[in-house]
Amino acid sequence: MQTIGQCFITTKKDVDTLQFDWGIIHMLAHKGATGGSTFSFGVVELQQGKGHIRHNHPTADEAIYVISGEAEQMLDDQEPVTIKQGDCIWIPKAIYHSTINRSDKPVQLIVVYSPAGAEQALWDDPTVSITPPDDKK
Repeated sequence: MQTIGQCFITTKKDVDTLQFDWGIIHMLAHKGATGGSTFSFGVVELQQGKGHIRHNHPTADEAIYVISGEAEQMLDDQEPVTIKQGDCIWIPKAIYHSTINRSDKPVQLIVVYSPAGAEQALWDDPTVSITPPDDKK
């Protein structure tokens, strides 16, 4: 991680790897990594045929941006829609949603929570396997 004044440049190598049976998350900007609390930012890889089941974030809005691939997105308990590269999904706080990769290739996403804090549930999930960055092992 580079620190320049009060700013940070982070990479996947600088933060915990959060491994789930459905994919991997690297939260590149969050209170634990950068000290920020206005928002958090992460990159997600959803494995083929897997996804993040129905859930919500009671205290945070979420934005999802599809870097690559195609997935099924359920929003507000409505019928799922297909999302693909270039799509941005805005989810207000407390709205239930899920993202499932129905394709035969991984799906790459960016996730943003505002305000930061909702991402802590990822570390608290009993199914997560956490690999700290090399400098913290």
